[in-house]
Amino acid sequence: MRFEYVEPATIQEAVSSLIKYDGKGKVIAGGTDLLVQMRQKTIKPEYVIDIGYIPNLDYITYHRKLGLRIGALTTIRSLELSDELRRRYPVISHAAGCLGSVAVRNQGTLGGNLCNAAPSAETAPPLIGLSARAKIVGSEGERVVLLEDFFAGPGTTVLQTGELVVEVQVPDPSPTTRGVYLKHAIRGSIDLAIVGVAVITDFDPKKEVCKDFSLDCVCIWETVFPSTFELKI
Repeated sequence: MRFEYVEPATIQEAVSSLIKYDGKGKVIAGGTDLLVQMRQKTIKPEYVIDIGYIPNLDYITYHRKLGLRIGALTTIRSLELSDELRRRYPVISHAAGCLGSVAVRNQGTLGGNLCNAAPSAETAPPLIGLSARAKIVGSEGERVVLLEDFFAGPGTTVLQTGELVVEVQVPDPSPTTRGVYLKHAIRGSIDLAIVGVAVITDFDPKKEVCKDFSLDCVCIWETVFPSTFELKI
C-alpha cells in the first residue's frame, strides 16, 4: 500500500493537514489500531498524518476544581500506572490495564482508543460513566463534547473535517464515588472485549444507600455504539 506520510509539528498544522486532505487522510498516534486496519486493507488512506510528535499532548493532571485532564497522546500504559488515577479514578486505571498486552498499552494512546470508536474500547465505558468530555480543536476553534455523545456508531464519531481530539476531561468525583470495570474476552485482556461493563456508584454514607448509579456497557455485537443506559436512584 502506498501513502504519503505527514508529520505536523503543531495542533494547527495537523488541523490544516486534515482539511487539505479531506477524506483522504487518517490520523495516527500510537498506531495500534490504524496499522492493523491498513494491513488488513479495511482502510486505504492516501495520507497518514502522524500527530505523535506534537508536544504537550501527553499528560495526566488533576485539580480539585477543574478535575482530571488527560492529553490525547497519553499512553494506555501511563493510565494504568498513574498514581493519580489509582488514587482518585481507579476505575480508569483498571480499565486501561485490561487493554491488550503490555506492548500494546505502551504504544496505544487514549485519543486513539477513543477516536477509533471500536465497540470493544476498554477506556470508553468508565469515562462515559464518569461524565467525561472530549476537548476538540478544529479550524473554527475549540469545542467540548460529552463522551457519551462523541460516538455516532461503530467506528464513527462526531468529529468533523479538520477536527482533532486533544484532551479528555473528567469531573472531580465525589469522595463516596466508587467504580468497577468488567471485561469478558475469550483469552483474557489480550483479546478484544466481547462485552465491557463499567459500573459507577455514589453512596450516601449517612443513609447507607446508593444515591446515584450508572451502568455503561459496550458489546461488539451491538449495531449502535455505545450501548449505554443510566439508572438514577
